[in-house]
Amino acid sequence: MDIDNSGKLEAARALQAKLDAAKLHIVEDQTRFDTLQSALAKDPGLLSEGVAGTTDPAIVAAEVASQIAFLRNLKFQYLEQKAKDQYVKTIVSDEAPNINAEDNELLRIENERKKEILSAAKARLAEKYSDVRTLAPLVEQDYNKARALTQEAAALARQILDARLTLTRLRQAHPHPRLTIPAANAQLDAQVAEMQELDDELQNVTARVEEVKERVMAGSREVERLRVERADLEKTVKAGQDEVQDGRVVGLYDWFTASLALYRELVSLETSHFESENELHLSYVVTPTGSIERRNIFIKLLFVPNSRQLADAEVAGLVEDIGDVVGAHVQANNVPGLIAAVLARARAGA
Repeated sequence: MDIDNSGKLEAARALQAKLDAAKLHIVEDQTRFDTLQSALAKDPGLLSEGVAGTTDPAIVAAEVASQIAFLRNLKFQYLEQKAKDQYVKTIVSDEAPNINAEDNELLRIENERKKEILSAAKARLAEKYSDVRTLAPLVEQDYNKARALTQEAAALARQILDARLTLTRLRQAHPHPRLTIPAANAQLDAQVAEMQELDDELQNVTARVEEVKERVMAGSREVERLRVERADLEKTVKAGQDEVQDGRVVGLYDWFTASLALYRELVSLETSHFESENELHLSYVVTPTGSIERRNIFIKLLFVPNSRQLADAEVAGLVEDIGDVVGAHVQANNVPGLIAAVLARARAGA
């Protein structure tokens, strides 16, 4: 019996020597792990120091999962080695430990309690992981928004500085007294009013120019007509000179022609001709008082055949009806009075 016990003791000592020579460093690693856990709890930023790419939550989760798997394996090895150590110590011990059913039940209850604590811790850890996965995109969005707002604020600050610099340059380029906004608006209003007045004046000048052009054209036509009339009259005078030997005829004819032209100009007579033996047509051009527009007045006189008795008269070109005036002068057989009254009404603007 002693030989068996000594053999087992030697085997246990050999196993202990092997464990010591294996250099597992289980205790040192446990101490280092606890130190690292306490440092990370105080400063979580140490997790990414010296490690590239650990700022990404997915990479951190993968690293955490690999570390958990490693730690589980390490824990399993530790428990296995601890159980072996306890088993060897139990075997080689002189006094066998008193282990009964009550001790096993207590151990089972303690294990159940620890399992429940571990399950609750795992549930809380899984909940934390779920919260991290849920909040990570939101945090990233907030970070992007904050970065965009920061960039916008920096851009606005640069724009403000540029605007201040531009304003300073403008103030240096335009010293006092400067044109204020109310003064500029008042000057703009005055310029607008002046431009409106100039525009109205331009329209009036344009209208006068058009009227002058029409009068020039009418004068040109009149000059052409007079030139033709003069040519005809010169032909007539030349023929009369050939027929009449009296030299006074030419002078008298010129005098009569000049007098007739002067009379036409005085009474504004434009044309006159006999439509028939007892019908005379007279056309006058009259300018009403206070106006520059010329008005054509047409008068038709009807006489009793083979007499100088005025039978009827028609007037066109007047605004008002002057039938009573025409009737009174027809009854009085007053042709000059009728023409004078019509022209007076026309010049008065009737």
